[in-house]
Amino acid sequence: MLHELRVENLLLMQRAELRLGPGLNVLTGETGAGKTLLAHALDLLLGGRARRGIVRPGADEAYVEGVFALPDALAGSERLPSGAEEIVLARRVWPDGRTRAYVCGRAATQADLRELGERLISFYGQHEHRKLMLSAAQLDLLDASGGPTQLALRARVREAHEDVRELGRRAEALRELAGARDRELDLLRFELDEIEAADPREGEVAELTAERDRLRHQEELARAASGAAEALAPEGGSGAVELVSGAGAQLSAVGGLDSRLRELADRLQALQYEAQDVVAELRAHLASLGDPDAPAGDGAARLQEVEERLALLARLERKHGGSIADVLAHAEACAARRDELAGADDALAETEGTLAEAQRERDELAGELGTRRRRGAPRLAAAVRERLGELAMAQAHFSIELAPRPDGCGPRGAETIEMLVASNGAGARASLREVASGGELSRVMLALLSVAHGGTGGADARDALLVFDEIDAGIGGHTARAVGRHLRGLAGGDGERARQVLCITHLPQVASLADRHFTIAKDVSVTPATTTVTALEGDAIVGELVRMLGAGEDDAAAGEHARELLRAA
Repeated sequence: MLHELRVENLLLMQRAELRLGPGLNVLTGETGAGKTLLAHALDLLLGGRARRGIVRPGADEAYVEGVFALPDALAGSERLPSGAEEIVLARRVWPDGRTRAYVCGRAATQADLRELGERLISFYGQHEHRKLMLSAAQLDLLDASGGPTQLALRARVREAHEDVRELGRRAEALRELAGARDRELDLLRFELDEIEAADPREGEVAELTAERDRLRHQEELARAASGAAEALAPEGGSGAVELVSGAGAQLSAVGGLDSRLRELADRLQALQYEAQDVVAELRAHLASLGDPDAPAGDGAARLQEVEERLALLARLERKHGGSIADVLAHAEACAARRDELAGADDALAETEGTLAEAQRERDELAGELGTRRRRGAPRLAAAVRERLGELAMAQAHFSIELAPRPDGCGPRGAETIEMLVASNGAGARASLREVASGGELSRVMLALLSVAHGGTGGADARDALLVFDEIDAGIGGHTARAVGRHLRGLAGGDGERARQVLCITHLPQVASLADRHFTIAKDVSVTPATTTVTALEGDAIVGELVRMLGAGEDDAAAGEHARELLRAA
């Protein structure tokens, strides 16, 4: 229920504040005074798009705020602050078209505003009946009339249908995969065989490059090693090792007399041992390098092997990423893809089995929903015919026809719907989209909405503000009075138990039935023009009804007619 609506700088409306109550609230005013501005203000609270030029000329921004009672169904919502006792929706609009939404003073998205707003306001504009021509909207009304159980069942059908669609997409992808996999498998196997045959390992290129450099300079390296070994310990004559040994022996002979010479003798002995180790390693390494004076043999063969191995690894690196690590990663990916392709048949069979089960479950749910719809359609049609009788269409015939969907089950079930109406029971029934009279369509819509909001539309349906924006267009006289009584009946209840309805109307027959009456007027004596909204009471209501009757304020007959309308209410 909407307690307060505040509007600032919305086109002609500099500032307005409405305090609505339970029951039927009406808003009237001259054509062009700005009644639709309030409808647009409510649309902004529903997350609707801000029209261009909606900000009042000269103003920095427009602002709309609605203070709503907190329905039980929204208590504890994650979109509301903890402990919230009411819901405040707000929207700022800047002249450049930018907007910002707020929920209980906190910045929010338009989606947040829309989600909450749709739970708090049900808006039906003067052209809203066009939506009733859509099969989807008609199915929505039929399912809503079936109550929460049917709505929950339809939600399950939608979820099951989405599961079927997702499994169908997956099965199709697997079929396409199976069709192209042979060629891909051949390529994968070729690349894997090539890599596995080469059996590369990280660090191998660096090791082989170093070995290649040694092999390329084998003669030079061998001569250096041989010369160094000869210098230290020649096979004939004395070398560095023998000289160091002799020097150490001389110092050791007198080491007992001089501690310093004894230390130096120890160092020379250590040098002797180190030199002997170096000579041994040089001769061992020289043996591995081969005789520098021998003709080319094993070393040349090994060099060729190394060169060929490096060429093979370089080719793999160029093909698969630039490094051996990339080559190994590519091999791992190929193996995984090969396994995936190899298991495609099994995956397809499993997916098709799951798809068949999901289709069976969806079709069962859709069948149950269809059964409920076929049972509920005559009840809804009868309820609408009863409402139409109350709306001065007692001779009208209204029926609902269901047929199987040509393309099978969809997200809304397995049926198509057609609502048929004949304003004269003896005439031929026609689809709603073929009904030419806007007044008749408005009444059909009102009858349908009355049923939809008759307490079966969901747990929080009665908490929502119902807004009717001139849906009484195209009617008058006794029919207008019937529509007004129907709107008041839709509000229903007494005091706080009444549903809240706001009707923007130009008909005095409707306005006279209001529990609360507001009028909007435009002052053109200032620039830019300004509109004001005023709550009417007593004689002011009579005066507004006289204006709506098209009479002057001094017209006594019109005044008496207005009072009669109020007394008859």
